[in-house]
Amino acid sequence: MQQALRRPANLRYEAGMDLPPHILIIDDDREIRDLLARFLEKNQLRVTTVRDGREARRAWANGHYHLVVLDLLLPGESGLDIARWMRGLSKIPIIMLTAMGEETDRIIGLEMGADDYVPKPFSPRELLARIRAVLRRANDPGDSRNTEHTVKLYRFAGWSLEPARRRLLNPEGIEIPLTGGEFDLLQALVDRANRVLTRDMLLDLLRGRQAGPFDRAIDVAVSRLRRKLENDGQTTSLIKTVRGGGYVLAAQVERL
Repeated sequence: MQQALRRPANLRYEAGMDLPPHILIIDDDREIRDLLARFLEKNQLRVTTVRDGREARRAWANGHYHLVVLDLLLPGESGLDIARWMRGLSKIPIIMLTAMGEETDRIIGLEMGADDYVPKPFSPRELLARIRAVLRRANDPGDSRNTEHTVKLYRFAGWSLEPARRRLLNPEGIEIPLTGGEFDLLQALVDRANRVLTRDMLLDLLRGRQAGPFDRAIDVAVSRLRRKLENDGQTTSLIKTVRGGGYVLAAQVERL
C-alpha cells in the first residue's frame, strides 16, 4: 500500500530567516491532501500530510507543528477523537474540515477546542486566509488563552480559575469540569470582567474570526457555562445577558 505520509517540500529561505509555520493536514482524501500541500507550500508554508489517526500520531511524535487542518470524517478514529487527543497534549490551533453542516457538529467542534471550522467544498485561498488568521491569533501575546504566562490564578465571587491547569474550582474548592470551549469562553469573560462582550467580539477572541458557523455555538456555550456557575445554588447569574449587546461577567476579579 502506498505510504500516505507526505513530508514538507524543500522550500528556499534566506540565511538567518526563521522557518515558516509547519502545518499538519489530516484528511483521508488524497486529492485534497495533495492539492492543499501544493497550494500551501507555494504560499511559503511547510506541510506534512497524513490520512488517518494512526499516521497522525506517528507524524505528531516525529515533528513540531504550528497548526492542524483536520477532517472531521475519517476512517477508523474520527476527527473529533483526534482533536480530543491533541487537546490533551497541546493547545495547537486546529481548523476542522467537514462536509457536514449540522449545527450540532459545529458546537461539538467548538467544545473540542477547534479554532475554526471550514465546510467542504472550500477554496484553498479561503483556507489559507483562515490559517493565517488563526496563526496570528495564536501568536498574539494579548490572547486571553496566553494569559497563563502572566496570570496564574483568577478569583471571582468565591470561584477560582487556574489558566495553567485549565481548571475551575467552585467556592467549596470542588473542581467543576469544563470542555475546552467552555474554559476558553470563561477565561475570555473573566479576563474582561464587567465589560460587555458582543458575540462577534467573543468569536474574534476565541476563534480569530468575525463571523461564521460558531455564532449559535457561542450562545449554547454561554448557556451551559452559566448553568455550571450556578451549581452552588446562587440565584444571581454571574454571566449576564445584555440585550442587543452581548454578555458580561458581573463580578470583581482578583488576578494573582
